[in-house]
Amino acid sequence: MVNKRDTKRSKLLISNVAASFVVKGWSAFIVLWMVPLTLTCLGSYKNGVWLTISSILVWIDQMDIGLGNGLRNKLAIHMAHQQYEEARQIVSSTLAMLICIVVPLLLILWALIAYGDVYGMLNVDPELIPELRTALTAAVTLVCMTFVLKFIGNVYMGMQLPAVSNLLLALGQTVALILTALLYYTDQASFTAIVIANTAAPLLVYLIAYPYTFFKQFPMLRPSLKWVKMGAAMELGNLGVKFFWLQVAALIQFATANILISRFFTPEMVTPYQIAYRYVSIVMIAFTVICMPFWNATTDAYERGDMDWIRRSSRRMNWMTMMILGLLVLMVIISPWVYDIWIGDRCEVPMGMTAMMALYIFLMVLSLRYSYFLNGVGALRLQLYMTVMTVVFIPLAWLVSRETHNILCFMGVMCFCIAPSIVVNMLQFNKILKGRATGWWRIK
Repeated sequence: MVNKRDTKRSKLLISNVAASFVVKGWSAFIVLWMVPLTLTCLGSYKNGVWLTISSILVWIDQMDIGLGNGLRNKLAIHMAHQQYEEARQIVSSTLAMLICIVVPLLLILWALIAYGDVYGMLNVDPELIPELRTALTAAVTLVCMTFVLKFIGNVYMGMQLPAVSNLLLALGQTVALILTALLYYTDQASFTAIVIANTAAPLLVYLIAYPYTFFKQFPMLRPSLKWVKMGAAMELGNLGVKFFWLQVAALIQFATANILISRFFTPEMVTPYQIAYRYVSIVMIAFTVICMPFWNATTDAYERGDMDWIRRSSRRMNWMTMMILGLLVLMVIISPWVYDIWIGDRCEVPMGMTAMMALYIFLMVLSLRYSYFLNGVGALRLQLYMTVMTVVFIPLAWLVSRETHNILCFMGVMCFCIAPSIVVNMLQFNKILKGRATGWWRIK
């Protein structure tokens, strides 16, 4: 028999999925609209450099040593047991730890930009982008400020309201699009101006969201210095470090790809690669909308011993994964017509690149299909072991690119390095469902 808590959890999940689809749909539209706009503003070369810089900024965004994901898990656990004092402690402690991380990080980045060879690292021609240092300094400063406030999104996720977290991200992208359009129509779209517009937009949204979240929506979670507890910080840090290494492993492939393509090939090659990614990743965005609420809903169900709910949810995920596969095949087939309408003759994207990107995205979907559930129950140990595959990514990508001089082979390496972790995640997930997760496969 389905109990009331089961029904409430499922209803909350469904409502968040529905709301997230609307928000993410708008977000995807904004991202697609932004591609031809920035390409028109900057041209293929400068746009490639901006995309490379944005991938570096993603690294800064992930330097929270996993505190954000640790917060959402712990907050969901404390709220499931109605431990409101402990919940406020971890929220306050998270904010304090983020500030402690970002201050020295920002100082180090300023020094590297001022005294390092940024042109050589990014393979950029100083004559084409003479203001690169200025743009980088502004970008890392704004992103570091956002780095602290983005924990607001994790609070909403911990409260099983991922749709609100998605809304904050979508609003940031919308503001960025508006600012970029204003720069274009006022003929002020310099490289530095585009960079500042895109990095300042999310910060503005989070600055507005902070008082609404902690003074109106969840005053019982409002951060305060007196609620910063070393014990809560240590507990959160231990869990957060595990999430951090998982994030770093994903970033080694995702966020360094632009940099490696710029180095191994040319900055201009980053543009078609990113266009293919943004086109095909629409399906991953849709899948993430479905998956994301399962993370904390799984935490809630597991804490209450409701394994039947997890099994039912898993069967739904299997159907969704197969639908994603069919959609990806269709998207590859129609990609030439889509690109012609979307970007015209501004950039050429080969079908082979789109097909390889579709394969990579499907592998990512398979990984998310299991890892969101595993993250929800705290099964991180085996996932951490499998991050060893990311260690070989950069040298293997370098070797293959040097020997073949073919970006499709480079993308093949990306697919190869993610495949083993999918198999391990699937096996562990099934063992957990059957109550056989012992020894190597145990959760803790």
